[in-house]
Amino acid sequence: MASDKMLAVHFDKPGGPENLYIKEVPKPSPGEGEVLLKVAASALNRGDLLQRQGKYPPPPGASSILGLEASGHVSELGPGCQGHWKIGDPVMALLPGGGQAQYVTVPEGLLMNIPKGLTLHQAAAIPEVWLTAFQLLHLLGDVQAGDTVLIHAGASAVGTAAIQLTRMAGAIPLVTAGSKHKLQMAEKLGAAAGFNYKEQDFSEATLKFTKGAGVNLILDCIGGSYWEKNVNCLALDGRWILYGLMGEEDVSGPLFSKLLSKRGSLITSLLRNRNKKYKQMLVKTFTEQILPHFSKERPQPLLPVVDRVYPVSEIQAAHEYMEANRNVGKIVVDLPQ
Repeated sequence: MASDKMLAVHFDKPGGPENLYIKEVPKPSPGEGEVLLKVAASALNRGDLLQRQGKYPPPPGASSILGLEASGHVSELGPGCQGHWKIGDPVMALLPGGGQAQYVTVPEGLLMNIPKGLTLHQAAAIPEVWLTAFQLLHLLGDVQAGDTVLIHAGASAVGTAAIQLTRMAGAIPLVTAGSKHKLQMAEKLGAAAGFNYKEQDFSEATLKFTKGAGVNLILDCIGGSYWEKNVNCLALDGRWILYGLMGEEDVSGPLFSKLLSKRGSLITSLLRNRNKKYKQMLVKTFTEQILPHFSKERPQPLLPVVDRVYPVSEIQAAHEYMEANRNVGKIVVDLPQ
């Protein structure tokens, strides 16, 4: 392969996983203040599935290649780089796209050191989901010690991160999930209780756990189909943060009057389309406050949960596995070196 080319995940038209294949494409060059990252591993996100389906286009100016996070080594420094990165440094990166390729360009302010003791596969499982969970809990949800937090899809990648960050904040994490295995994993990570939404009304179970008080904060990636149960188990002055629509998009019923009676706040958030300045602030804050807690030298280190690793040649199978909702934690994609 020519030195100005690389391999990347590609699809010619929106559709199912069968449309994905590996293609030789032009290798990017770092612009002003950017670093060229030689990718060792990337991780799969729901956003990748939606983009493949034609429902979630990349932000203007971002790579059309899938992949919202990656780990690897600094390969080249663009003009004007001011940071401390050197060629060969092992790093992980938050991306608006482009991670599922052998190389990707990254603004230097969106790179993070890999915590001591973590593998490149584990590092690839951190940026998008841990920054999302941190943002939801702290920047938007203003989580406080003693709060009770209901985390939907508790065994998802964001869910497994949110459980640990909730505990670290001195708050009490509760989760919903669809199987006994997923609930057991969530409780192993620190969930105080878990509710199987297929077998019981999570709203009633939450109210029972909280002795009728309800939860102070809900992290919701489901959407419309959960609205009534969410409002029902929300405490007075509670915050309900919507960051995904894995369930129905539409709402039918008296949402506003019920939310108003709780004096509840409904906050919506996406990370991918935030501007570079916001993302750099988020990365800097996370690096200072949270990243040291991943070190294996800590008494209770934070743990990125990796379900399984696929070689990029099996990208179709990786998408099928996520679409079947079988994963607990992250699905990581290994790039050829």
